[in-house]
Amino acid sequence: MKAPGETEDRKPWTFLTNHARVLISIARLSDIRIRDIADEIGITERAAQLIIADLEEAGYLTRSRVGRRNAYSIDPGRPFRHPAEADHDVRALIAIFAGNEVGTAAGEAGKPTS
Repeated sequence: MKAPGETEDRKPWTFLTNHARVLISIARLSDIRIRDIADEIGITERAAQLIIADLEEAGYLTRSRVGRRNAYSIDPGRPFRHPAEADHDVRALIAIFAGNEVGTAAGEAGKPTS
């Protein structure tokens, strides 16, 4: 079944970018594996790694090692990147799609960020 607006010549588009989807996945589970992020979103592990690197470089994420795994902290006060939305921060996006309120740091490893 085709998505609304999808034709033979055009791929479907979505409102959320893969960067937003990665951020939301991490907000749901702060120590999620890159493999699980990739599977959830439908991208390659390498693409997920590159997106995480982008989010870290821009200050949206901080990564730390917990045993053999990575845990991520989200800075919910970071504004959206596009000038039209720059007066809003990512806290609202996370609250809508991850179903939780995000504070100033991630929760404990293995638990949703809060």
